[in-house]
Amino acid sequence: MLSLLPTGAILPAILARPARGETPLGVPGLYAADPLTALALRGFDPVSYRLGPAPLPGTETHEFSWSGLVWRFATAANRGAFARAPEAYAPRLGGFDPEGMAAGRLVEADPLVAALRDDRLYLFRDAERRARTDMTLIDAAEARWPTLRPEAAIGG
Repeated sequence: MLSLLPTGAILPAILARPARGETPLGVPGLYAADPLTALALRGFDPVSYRLGPAPLPGTETHEFSWSGLVWRFATAANRGAFARAPEAYAPRLGGFDPEGMAAGRLVEADPLVAALRDDRLYLFRDAERRARTDMTLIDAAEARWPTLRPEAAIGG
């Protein structure tokens, strides 16, 4: 391996820090974050789930940092709405699949497989899980989330 640094050289601390939005290794997909960029919802706009039939991709122009991740938005208005009330727009259960959560496991979800239940956003691993999820399962998942949340915390 070719290196321009002398053997044993120590990099300045600024070069050793993770890039903006980088997710530490070993963190399950909290808020369906992209594992390489740490973009929450893989870059989709969380406010847009409530505004149309499908989520819109966010842009670099409209970013907001919350919960250790970078969130992108399609418009400045959506960014502003999220900044005022992020917990109202962020997916419930840390963005993990409710069926897995109810069973006591952190199961990563697909940000394109979503549903609003009781005006709350839930993400699912696949369309089949979404179709069979009822409010009893959602309630069981919500009850289990406080126990599993420490396992999903960035750096935790």
